[in-house]
Amino acid sequence: MFIELHAQSAFSFLEGAEHPEVFAAEAARLDMPAVALIDRDGVYGAARLARAAAHAGVKPIVGSEITLVDGARLPLLVEDREGYQNLCRLITRMKLGAAKGAAATALDDLEPYAPGLVCLTGGARGPLALRLAAGDGAGARQVLARLVAIFGRSNCFLQGLVTLARAARLPLVASNQPLFARPEGRPLADVFTCIREKTDLDRAGRRLLTNGERWLKGGGEMLQLFRDLPDALANTGELALRLAFTLKDLGYRFPEFPLPPGQTPLGHLRELTERGVRARYGAGPLAARARRQIAHELDLIGRLDLAGYFLIVWDIVEHCRTHDILVQGRGSAANSAVCYALGITAVDPVGMELLFERFLSEARGEWPDIDLDLPSGERRDAAIQHVYRQYGRHGAGMTANVISYRGRSAAREVGQALGLPRDMRDRLAQLVANWGYQDPDELLTKHLPEAGCDPTAPRIRRFAMLWTRIQDLPRHLGQHSGGMVIAAGRLDDVVPLEPATMPGRVVVQWDKDDCAGLGIVKVDLLGLGMMSVLQDSLTLVRETGGEVDLAGLPSDDPAVYRSLREADTIGVFQVESRAQMATLPRVRPERFYDLVVQVAIIRPGPIVGNMVHPYIRRRRGREPVTYPHPSLEPILRRTLGVPLFQEQLLRMAMVTAGFTATEAEELRRAFGFKRSERLMVEVETKLRAGMARQGIHGAAAEEIVHAITAFALYGFPESHASSFALLAYASAYLRVHHPAAFYAALLNNQPMGFYHPATLVKDAQRHGLRILPIDVTRSRRLCTVEHTDGGLTVRMGLRYVKGLRERAARAIVEARNEEPFGSIHDLARRAHLERDELETLAAIGALAPLGGTRRANLWTAAVPPPGPLFRDPPREPSPLSEMTDVERLAADYAGTSVTLGRHPMALRRAALRHRGVLSARELAGVEDGARVQVAGSVIVRQRPGTAKGFVFLSLEDETGIANVIVTPPVFARHRVTLVDEPYLLVDGIAQRQDGVISVRAVRARGLPALGHHVPSHDFG
Repeated sequence: MFIELHAQSAFSFLEGAEHPEVFAAEAARLDMPAVALIDRDGVYGAARLARAAAHAGVKPIVGSEITLVDGARLPLLVEDREGYQNLCRLITRMKLGAAKGAAATALDDLEPYAPGLVCLTGGARGPLALRLAAGDGAGARQVLARLVAIFGRSNCFLQGLVTLARAARLPLVASNQPLFARPEGRPLADVFTCIREKTDLDRAGRRLLTNGERWLKGGGEMLQLFRDLPDALANTGELALRLAFTLKDLGYRFPEFPLPPGQTPLGHLRELTERGVRARYGAGPLAARARRQIAHELDLIGRLDLAGYFLIVWDIVEHCRTHDILVQGRGSAANSAVCYALGITAVDPVGMELLFERFLSEARGEWPDIDLDLPSGERRDAAIQHVYRQYGRHGAGMTANVISYRGRSAAREVGQALGLPRDMRDRLAQLVANWGYQDPDELLTKHLPEAGCDPTAPRIRRFAMLWTRIQDLPRHLGQHSGGMVIAAGRLDDVVPLEPATMPGRVVVQWDKDDCAGLGIVKVDLLGLGMMSVLQDSLTLVRETGGEVDLAGLPSDDPAVYRSLREADTIGVFQVESRAQMATLPRVRPERFYDLVVQVAIIRPGPIVGNMVHPYIRRRRGREPVTYPHPSLEPILRRTLGVPLFQEQLLRMAMVTAGFTATEAEELRRAFGFKRSERLMVEVETKLRAGMARQGIHGAAAEEIVHAITAFALYGFPESHASSFALLAYASAYLRVHHPAAFYAALLNNQPMGFYHPATLVKDAQRHGLRILPIDVTRSRRLCTVEHTDGGLTVRMGLRYVKGLRERAARAIVEARNEEPFGSIHDLARRAHLERDELETLAAIGALAPLGGTRRANLWTAAVPPPGPLFRDPPREPSPLSEMTDVERLAADYAGTSVTLGRHPMALRRAALRHRGVLSARELAGVEDGARVQVAGSVIVRQRPGTAKGFVFLSLEDETGIANVIVTPPVFARHRVTLVDEPYLLVDGIAQRQDGVISVRAVRARGLPALGHHVPSHDFG
């Protein structure tokens, strides 16, 4: 029997060319009872192989190919749990002890990690083969002797080195060392070689694979190849039987929470929740219900032995609160009254009647998932470092994010490997659709002529084939946005650790799904830009004499809801997108629950399930509120008979089919992202049978089944929507009542959200907020709020000066605090500015307070400074003419990405009006069906996956934003113009619906750019 013991997947980054799952499936097809995955310096693909192998009925063998300091590679296979722990610790030591990408170990350093591991000597890159290839037979024998001394004679197997094996009386093993599952994988492996070696196929030469034989071969083929070495084949089967370890035997344990003397975890949790109930509910009408719900939840938490988990999350939240870090739990955790009582979440699940089993149930067989939103940047990092300090550098790590080949990155790298010219690679990358909607007819080959490529040319056809095959293969390992895993004892006994790109962090070699599948607990510490904006806004409000308490905001502020109904929401969390702004005037939110609905309604679930329009019609009184069955009225009353939330679907199953809460959660999971056809059929049958027992048949039953099964995949949790709605309301409140603080904070936390800073500045100005320019005598590094005679204003910060080093910006502030600047050269000398930094400051007008115009100061900046021992020379008159409006605009965009002057479209307005082109404000007054022309700077392009190929554009001018709808045929005709042109003139038909105006495009053409333009938010 032959077992492949040396397969390498695409997790041997830029070398293997196959997913681990494909190796498992191919091994099953070949009737190979086991397969070993030995990726380079890691077990990155082991969890995926284990899942796929269990499904395929194949035994997964764990191992890794370890890089030695001389560049050789030594394959190691895991025999038992001790061996696995040793392998993980070895890899961790290598990774953490070297620069990223440079891990290696000396042969002698392997000895402490040898127990439980079996050593293969490797193929052509093994330490023996490399020495033999160099003519160093004595060196090869010496290394072999050292390996035998380290691992023992029974744990050393030679690959292909027959003479050496016979002489040393050591066993041989056969291997084909596959890099791909089938022969057709070879071209992609060659592309990876070119990417790795920074060359192309024409120049790669002998760096490419010697031949195309490196696929997973079955026992029959290997018998032919090794017919003279039957023992090498037999040894693979015998060794595979010895290698008994699987990832089911990880031995992972969650850490124990340090308790007060004499306390149990559940007892301590009960005390904390009781304290929280008193604080949250007092003696109010919900207190008794809250206590009953918490008793129910604590009973389940106790049975599942999860009290320690809740205490650890509570401890992280308490650390944030005591260190002035804004924190809010979200996701399904907001369904839990225990989380609310502990202060982890801010949504009252008792008052909102949320379903706890959506968060935690006995049948789920997995840890609960609590997401904590924190301010992005330093404050979130402080929370992460607290976890590292609490559990040790080897006890905690960030989950990995596997960066895979997608669209444009794939086009560029495949094009480079094929030797295509740079300009052609860039054009090909632009053809690749990164938007949500994927037209089934939108093949890459269909658009190759647009990039100037001949689709019949062999190299271009090869590009299209390779680009398709490389999609979703791993490129390298990144870091998850916030997932942390922690362990009792050493985490590197469970999974290898390696340094993250960001200093002070380590990352595990598995992503969040791998960890969840293996029962490893993850806590998400997510950086949310809006949390930073809120916290920074509160600080700026306090600094300017105000006070705002987020927990005490009035819930029904008329001005806030007026701004929401008018879709005046640029910069407001969750409701600033084009789709949200098009829906807000139709839904017309008047209270907090309306905002919860608004957050949830522009999601794939309501859209795919055809729930949006019925809800709006009922909300506007155009359609009566009805229910599929009278028993559903209490569940669907708040959403006017239309199911919008996951929790509603679960309750529908419980009421109409008699499901328990646990069974309802099983239903949701059966129809979730990892849907199983068999499970879906079983659950639907059970659902229908349950409804039949309740007397629900016919059309009502069909409507209920359709609602539940069509919606379960995409449905948004009400708890999640409620958590987001709190942040949306808080951001809208600050924007309306404290605009200077809000916009300053928003500008300081860019990039985030939908809109470029240039659009945020213009929006603030249209609302009457005065924005002051960058000024080297007043500006700090960040944008600030200043008191002026006209009230509070925002001063732009030095961070917006392109090319100005952060150190230089801080030096400007420090130097002027010591003594005001006397001249431009005094500024340059004392702040140690480079000449290009000084010239940029001059071009954007930031030197004007020191005297002179922009051009005059550019002239002065070009004069070499006299040096520290000499007085500044007298200012020479500039021979340069002053900037025109267009030149100032170009200088603003080039130097700061924003302009405080006239909008680019204002400079064109006279010519556009002469052509009958309407401004965004004028468009608001036209009748439905009128033929119109609009023009503007493209600030948003979208093609959502639920929009059936329609494209949506937002065009900004000096008066506001016009929305354009592009049908698939029009997009096909004007694709290049619509995707590439920064300024558009659109001819179309006005569409008015419930006060929302948009233009359905008939034709589109580009307008000449005025200097620089604002980058748009494209297809994100």
